[in-house]
Amino acid sequence: MQPAFTDIVSAAARLDGFAVRTPVIESPRLNALAGGRVLVKAECLQRTGSFKFRGAWNLISQLDPAATPGGVVAYSSGNHAQGVAAAAQLKGLRALIVMPADTPRIKQDNTRALGAEIVTYDRATQSREEIAAHHMRARGAVLVPPFEHPDIIAGQGTAGLELADQAAAMGVRLDDVLVCCSGGGLTAGIALAMAERSPGTVVHTVEPEGFDDYARSLAAGSITRNPSPTGSICDALLSPSPGEMTFAINRRLLGPGLVVSDAEAAAAVRFAFENLKLVLEPGGAVALAAVLSGKIAVRGRAVGVIASGGNCDAELYTRILTSAI
Repeated sequence: MQPAFTDIVSAAARLDGFAVRTPVIESPRLNALAGGRVLVKAECLQRTGSFKFRGAWNLISQLDPAATPGGVVAYSSGNHAQGVAAAAQLKGLRALIVMPADTPRIKQDNTRALGAEIVTYDRATQSREEIAAHHMRARGAVLVPPFEHPDIIAGQGTAGLELADQAAAMGVRLDDVLVCCSGGGLTAGIALAMAERSPGTVVHTVEPEGFDDYARSLAAGSITRNPSPTGSICDALLSPSPGEMTFAINRRLLGPGLVVSDAEAAAAVRFAFENLKLVLEPGGAVALAAVLSGKIAVRGRAVGVIASGGNCDAELYTRILTSAI
């Protein structure tokens, strides 16, 4: 069952008092460079450092701990892991997260600090879904998927609901919204919210080069896969393919997908640090990178940008800031 706009409204009520209503930042320098108005939705300031807490809490908050003694299981490259761990901790549930062995240390450490158990795997040779299924059976646990669930999509959509309301309060009509995209849950939720609250706004996925499965799938009209599971500094955006549920929503609501290079993502991380005073991870900066690199026309227009996460490994962040990448 696909989520509807009413599910996003219900999710917003569940998130009230638990999630952060993240700010929208407008920079005169960014506007001048782009030639229009750019509104940056700072989801890097969300609980656990990314938008992922929204969907995780929307699903987990509805579970009954007494009926879920095995807790929850999830698979994630890091941001969903932290969102699930935080939501499970708040709900008093056990959490086990299946994470790639090459996940940045900060994401692993933060997930453990939130009380979750971690099982690592090789993303090039092992299936995270199979490993998660094994632990679900062994524990009698509930799966909290990263994007293929109506409650996850509705929860992520609250970011779009907020952005639409915040832009309207600023007197801005958004022509486009750019969303950092992996499996498409955040994009689908935001597209549903915008279709209701700002129907003239076109929503676009933004992905790293070589991992633009969503852009290619949208162009082809059917789901395509990435040729490789690794090979980008945008570790948060390396899902092998779009989700079936998210693609069913996105194929009818989105404009063309956009693609940026790792170098452009790194430049956006530096720009956010120097000009917006925001810490972004590369995967959380690709939407901003699309604006800065001219992948979308902004002159004389208004564009919303989702800065989706800020959980960047300190070593990588240092290399980016010193222009080593």
